Amino acid sequence: MDWLVPKDKVYFDLFEQMVDTLKEASDLLVTITEDYNDIKNRIHKMEQLEHSGDEITHRIFEHLNRSFITPLEPEEIIRLTSALDDILDYIEGTTLTMRNYAIREADAPMKELAKLIQLCAGELQQAIRGIRTIKDPGSIEQRCIEINRLENLADDVLAHAITDLFKGGDAITIIKYKDIYQMLEMATDKCEDAANVLSDIAIRHS
Repeated sequence: MDWLVPKDKVYFDLFEQMVDTLKEASDLLVTITEDYNDIKNRIHKMEQLEHSGDEITHRIFEHLNRSFITPLEPEEIIRLTSALDDILDYIEGTTLTMRNYAIREADAPMKELAKLIQLCAGELQQAIRGIRTIKDPGSIEQRCIEINRLENLADDVLAHAITDLFKGGDAITIIKYKDIYQMLEMATDKCEDAANVLSDIAIRHS
């Protein structure tokens, strides 16, 4: 059947390029939060990564418009692409907000949330490599479960961080930090969105 109706495999290459870009961005986010120096050059690098992600997203959608047969359901391709693009957007958006808000250094919740995003990105990286052949759907599903666990941890970090934030400090500082915390947590929400698509793919092929 594959010989009679060949399926376009380019999507897997593009998904892997996208998630590799995402992982690099998450690594850079951790670097920024842990060492808030040379911020101008680091944010410039983050902008380049986000731009690369946009280009890959455009290529995926452009290819989808030309494809008759796809290796995954078109809706799955759209959902996964959009979620990965959103994660990159929130990562870049967080660093830009930190610069625009003149944050002098990242605090503990920012560092913890950044590390959770990095862990999620690593799990997504391995799960996406697994959908090329789907030889081990159980492994993909386990990585998705781990991303869900990490997202729950991010929810807890956000809740505690905001509670502590409102215990003291001026209103402007509270608003600034709250915005950054929420953007970081939203990145983990989008990681979970991507994991849900991957889980659906794994279940459908198990």
